[in-house]
Amino acid sequence: MTQPQHTGGRVNVLTKPEVIGTIEELRSRLTDAQSRIESERAERGEAGGTPRVVLVPTMGALHAGHLALVRRGRSLGDIVVVSIFVNPLQFGVGEDLGSYPRMLEADVAALAAEGVPFVFAPTSQLMYPDGAASTRVVAGAVGSLFEGAARPGHFDGMLTVVAKLFNIVGPDVAVFGQKDAQQVFLVERMLADLDFRTRIEIVPIVREDGGLALSSRNRALEPAQRAAARALSAGLEAAASVAAQGVGAALQAAHARIDVQPLVKLDYLVVVDPQTFLPVGGEHHGPARMLVAALVGHTRLIDNVALDLP
Repeated sequence: MTQPQHTGGRVNVLTKPEVIGTIEELRSRLTDAQSRIESERAERGEAGGTPRVVLVPTMGALHAGHLALVRRGRSLGDIVVVSIFVNPLQFGVGEDLGSYPRMLEADVAALAAEGVPFVFAPTSQLMYPDGAASTRVVAGAVGSLFEGAARPGHFDGMLTVVAKLFNIVGPDVAVFGQKDAQQVFLVERMLADLDFRTRIEIVPIVREDGGLALSSRNRALEPAQRAAARALSAGLEAAASVAAQGVGAALQAAHARIDVQPLVKLDYLVVVDPQTFLPVGGEHHGPARMLVAALVGHTRLIDNVALDLP
């Protein structure tokens, strides 16, 4: 088993992260790591309080976007835990739970290069010992819109597993990506509604050359599909460039770039108020966010961009 070392008040690893599969072991290793950091600080005559734990929750199949979350997490605390768990509760009937990429060995190797000490990789049996959890977090009205309309129950399952991970790990900070904007909104609302002590940090979208937002699902795209999928980010960029002309102009600009791609089957293109995540009217002024979702072949892609509607 690889033993963590401590550099500059943070936990690093000698070769690769410890892959931990039980709650008890994870909590024990975190307690030990915090104690060692506190002892080292005391020896150096440093203050600093209890070492901060940062959680980066993922479903694995890590790409550069995930690693950007990890790097941001390392700047926010002393001990980074990356969870890798393909959560069955957020997959609906006919969705790609069975085919979702699982590549733990490659993921651990990528995280070793980022200095992550602990990977929490539980089984479904550990997370849901009695089968599908009977007690769940309900996402509410916003959870039934947009991605929630296309994937009923998805956000209930997502919030339930996030709540479980927060209770298991006890992080001071959790890091999420802006690409899943509706997820970010709902997690922030859950934290406020249920008085979690964890705060979340949002990292901007990481994109491929050509603009396509990075996603684990991108690997399923054929070359022609990948080229066509770039219309999503192009449409969002066009919308942002004319946002000063209002909601209608932004939507029209985005449609002009997306609708001409026959391989892109648009599900929704909408502008929402970031405070409520509800669609805005044509007279909306101030901050807004444009969301897009589409099928490219059999692959569902999402993206979004901030708009300033003066």
